[in-house]
Amino acid sequence: MITTDSLTKRYGPTTAVDDLTFTARPGRVTGFLGPNGSGKSTTMRMLVGLATPTAGTATILGRPYTELRNPGRHVGVLLDASAQHNGRSGREVLALGALTMGLPRTRVDEVLETVGLTAKEARRRVKGYSLGMRQRLGIAYALLGDPEVLILDEPVNGLDPQGIRWMRNLLRSHAEAGGTVLLSSHLLSEVAQAADDLLVIGNGRLLAAGAKDELLATTDIEELFFSTTANDDRSERAA
Repeated sequence: MITTDSLTKRYGPTTAVDDLTFTARPGRVTGFLGPNGSGKSTTMRMLVGLATPTAGTATILGRPYTELRNPGRHVGVLLDASAQHNGRSGREVLALGALTMGLPRTRVDEVLETVGLTAKEARRRVKGYSLGMRQRLGIAYALLGDPEVLILDEPVNGLDPQGIRWMRNLLRSHAEAGGTVLLSSHLLSEVAQAADDLLVIGNGRLLAAGAKDELLATTDIEELFFSTTANDDRSERAA
């Protein structure tokens, strides 16, 4: 389970995340939806201890991420597929992760097979990977510790249609096994294909939350996006 309570992040006079409260539950894929610049990535960085909240709290499995022992065994994270070490091979990236988490090296082969990276591709340097291959490697790293919780920021970027279907099935399977998935995207059409629940954010604030089918039946989410973007545009012109 992932829980935030009045989570807030300010950078000087700018409020990136504003009093955000939500819960992502086990057995569910929770879509975290909002336009670019809405505060999704900042929220996810606070969830995994990469940014310190100005106010409020964020917990995973009942504790702050930084208090989890060997967090990779509990939480799989993909925030930026381009952040991988370009000079290492894909296999080396995963082998170092397995060593850090105290996992057997056989786990590397297991996750490579899960994400569809061949032995030949795994031997290549990451600098030669396409974006789609980097995404698959990032997912492999997130799955390495067999975590209960997945936190994924725009995981389908760079994937072809077959890869996108694979990703949806992977997230669905993880949730059906009792795991918690928080999936961010700025594309309603993509999140609607994968999510059970939706959180809609704009200007750092929670605009709507609930079961996907109910929310789509009662809320014009595209209008929420439009109004948020329009407010951003007006603020920029006023500045």
